[in-house]
Amino acid sequence: MQLHQLKSTTKNKKRKRVGRGGKRGTYSGHGSKGQKSRAGARIRPGFRGGDNPIWKLFPKQRGATKKVDIKHRAFQVKYSKPAIINLDVLSSNFQDNESVSPAILLKKRIINSSKYGVKVLSGGELTKKLNFSGFKFSKSAKEKILKFGSTIK
Repeated sequence: MQLHQLKSTTKNKKRKRVGRGGKRGTYSGHGSKGQKSRAGARIRPGFRGGDNPIWKLFPKQRGATKKVDIKHRAFQVKYSKPAIINLDVLSSNFQDNESVSPAILLKKRIINSSKYGVKVLSGGELTKKLNFSGFKFSKSAKEKILKFGSTIK
């Protein structure tokens, strides 16, 4: 059997041709009048009903490479945040006196990415002495770690 000899077991369903009369009545589901009832009707993305587009509302600066500092919810800068991990996760995944670093966490698949660093938060309790290196710490996490006798490099 060849590819060109294969036959479909289901029939092809015809596309509904809206606005041509028939069982849908006079307007065929398009309603009466207005932009959306016309043939070929399409409102493009970003169209604000004839009002100025959002990119025309803000002041521009001369030069193609200059960036405008715009304070508007549509133009907020998304800051890169470090990966977050709690103390109880660390104590459940590591043995006593074991070294912990972002590379080891990646290898064990505890975190997805260490591109923007890894921050240790104080969620849960630390039950083992661990050797930390290459992390950012919250104040309370740092206190718990040092109180328990773990080391931070």
